[in-house]
Amino acid sequence: MLNLERIRGYQVPSSQDICDPRSAILYALGVGAGLAAIDESRLLFERDLIVLPTMALVLGTPGFWPMAPELGWDWPRILHGEQSLRLHRPLELGQIIHGRIEIGEIADKGPGKPALVKAKRILSTPTDQLIAETEEIWVLRGEGGFGGDRSLVPLANGQCPDFPPDAVLDLPTAANQAMLYRLTGDRNPLHIDAGTAAAAGFERPILHGLATMGLVSRALIRLCCDGDASLLTRMHVRFTAPVFPGETIRTEIWRDGDDIRFRASARERGVVVIDGGSACVRGFVKEQDEVT
Repeated sequence: MLNLERIRGYQVPSSQDICDPRSAILYALGVGAGLAAIDESRLLFERDLIVLPTMALVLGTPGFWPMAPELGWDWPRILHGEQSLRLHRPLELGQIIHGRIEIGEIADKGPGKPALVKAKRILSTPTDQLIAETEEIWVLRGEGGFGGDRSLVPLANGQCPDFPPDAVLDLPTAANQAMLYRLTGDRNPLHIDAGTAAAAGFERPILHGLATMGLVSRALIRLCCDGDASLLTRMHVRFTAPVFPGETIRTEIWRDGDDIRFRASARERGVVVIDGGSACVRGFVKEQDEVT
């Protein structure tokens, strides 16, 4: 059973990173850049290199912090439920990024059911200029029944239309995709060790949810931004099923001006892995305030 006092008293370690060419290229490889028959050389070659916006998800973080022994969570059974990203300014090469994480709402779905934990991360420059905000919801399977509130505010209430999509793009993953992605900082053994995956109820190691999100961001940039990654400033996903490395991810998009709805599925199995996704491709329109 969850110990709310322990959770509330835990401070996730703050972190600092540098967005340098090596880490930007490694991140792009980790989310599958270079595997498809499309030109993504600007994500992988230091000449005229651009940074994927979703790289903000791996900067300024201590890694898979739910593994911290101070929390006492059964971390192999934790699932990533939802994730949002809002960029206030573009990621720039050479940028020093500070990150801090705050644990927020905790929901109790009932005895024998999950507990939900929401956390927020703020990314800023050394001079406290706001770079990005992210929120995540973790699903702690079987940890309900501690007597807390039964629901929390979702990160978004997106639904995909019930008519055919405006565009579709298939992007492959590699058999070693999770092995590559974990080099960006998330060393959860669930994504590389067969025994940990089996204990969590999976037939084999699964791909990180954030790797799937990064791959889908590449599809959005290709389909909606004419390859201009700086236009993608917001993104929200709800993870609905795991991806196994080596699968092909099909992204379907519905566009309404600058606002996008999208869904992603593992093509070989016909299983939806991200549903009700939303994104904004307006770009950056003004300088933002300092961190408060």
